[in-house]
Amino acid sequence: MRTYVQAILLAIAATLAGCHARPPAEAAGGTLPGARAMAMTVPVLIGLPQNSVQHIELDIPAGYEGGVLESLTCALGDGSQALVSEVGLWRTDTADFIRPSRIASATVRGRTLTVRSEAALPPGRHHLWVTLDPSSRCVAGDRIRFGCASIRIRRPGSKASVIRFEGSLRTHPVGSVVRRAGDDGVHTYRIPGIVSTDKGTLLAVYDIRYRNSRDLPGDVDVGLSRSTDGGRTWSPMKVIMDMGAPHENNGIGDPAILFDPVTKRVWVAALWSKGNRSIAGSKPGLSPDTTGQFVLAWSDDDGLSWSAPYSITPQVKDPAWHLFFQGPGNGIAMQDGRLVFAAQYWDENRMPWSTLIHSGDHGASWKGSIRGPRSNTTESQVVETSPGTLMLNMRDNRRGSRAVAVTRDLGASWSEHPTSRSALPEPVCMASLIRAGVNVSGVQREVLFFSNPRSTQARVDMTVQASVDLGETWPEAYRLLVDQRLCYGYSSLVRIDKDTVGLLYEGSGDLYFIPIPVAEILR
Repeated sequence: MRTYVQAILLAIAATLAGCHARPPAEAAGGTLPGARAMAMTVPVLIGLPQNSVQHIELDIPAGYEGGVLESLTCALGDGSQALVSEVGLWRTDTADFIRPSRIASATVRGRTLTVRSEAALPPGRHHLWVTLDPSSRCVAGDRIRFGCASIRIRRPGSKASVIRFEGSLRTHPVGSVVRRAGDDGVHTYRIPGIVSTDKGTLLAVYDIRYRNSRDLPGDVDVGLSRSTDGGRTWSPMKVIMDMGAPHENNGIGDPAILFDPVTKRVWVAALWSKGNRSIAGSKPGLSPDTTGQFVLAWSDDDGLSWSAPYSITPQVKDPAWHLFFQGPGNGIAMQDGRLVFAAQYWDENRMPWSTLIHSGDHGASWKGSIRGPRSNTTESQVVETSPGTLMLNMRDNRRGSRAVAVTRDLGASWSEHPTSRSALPEPVCMASLIRAGVNVSGVQREVLFFSNPRSTQARVDMTVQASVDLGETWPEAYRLLVDQRLCYGYSSLVRIDKDTVGLLYEGSGDLYFIPIPVAEILR
């Protein structure tokens, strides 16, 4: 549920992105209506019923009776008119796009259009929203430029008032809805992980939370969607990890995914909770009847078919620990071929620690029971910054910023990184970190990309950042705000090609995917 602080933060963000309104040209006897158009930093998502891109606050003063919203004039950038089929105008009771009612709409036939209306505007504040419906020609990866130019209000016996909005067109990246709450009768989709295979196939994994949005324990399976066209389209969901009946008491979730470039095998790790064996109910030991299980499944045919899930808990868990499982998102293959998953454990005192597991024989066996670098940390991601050097980027329950540690001996010892607890703000949430070889101003370079809700107060402002010195610095210039809206906050990055990365992230029960040109991040 949105808190007061979260609402205030969103309002501030929207105001900073707003377009100021010129006063009406004609005075119509007394105080005139006022308006503010706030362009939103949000994508346009194919498969989403309403893509709200602009919020207009309209203040009708007392005494201004009989007011009617006559029209809204909008503009599209060159080429964008072919990507939008319809512009909609909606109304809500609050400053959130929740339970909107449609006022009017207009079909796009050129670069400018007018949405005509006869909506009554009694005195008070009105929240209006402008939505874009992508056309059949629009695909993920496109860019739409759009803005509101003016609004026209009339009342009986007076000349119409025209309020003009100053500001340039806003660019909205186009993405796709991978899974939407309600698809296949599922209540909520959460916890994304994504990887690219050697064939360029994108494999996205996630929680299928059938009955509600709550974490394990519960009726949860791991699902997978495939894309063979860079994230433009996605296959129907496939359930790849299901621990069987009784489903409401035998869930598996929080997946992480890894591609082995040597064997071409894809691995997925997940937590199995037999009964109440997640964070709250898991106990010391190794048996599924007492402790949560670190479970793997694999595919040797590019994600088309999958092995039965099996537990590696006896290999990787210290029996004294209460719980041990993966860090959701993605794992990595090191330059020497070793496979690594980020992980987390609750120790004998129920204190959480981020850590890792690794395999030197391509998954035939796994090494765990590795002490973590910092207490009270949980979900983490790992990258190899130089041969044999692993960087662990950790969710820290102390709030404020990500914790970062480095090991050069596979976790036998750790050192705190200089950027720890300072460089990467977080609201206590999972984040994504990948290393990718990409084109930077015509030169191939190794770059770290990081995504999370860049806020210390709320899960808002989903942002992608880049570091061209492999995590030593995170310049403000290499930071791209993708989606300002409140969301569940988890995300997972993937390299699509040398010029593009992809972001799979949570809405509020949905999963979205956006291809992002590297040049937009490394401006």
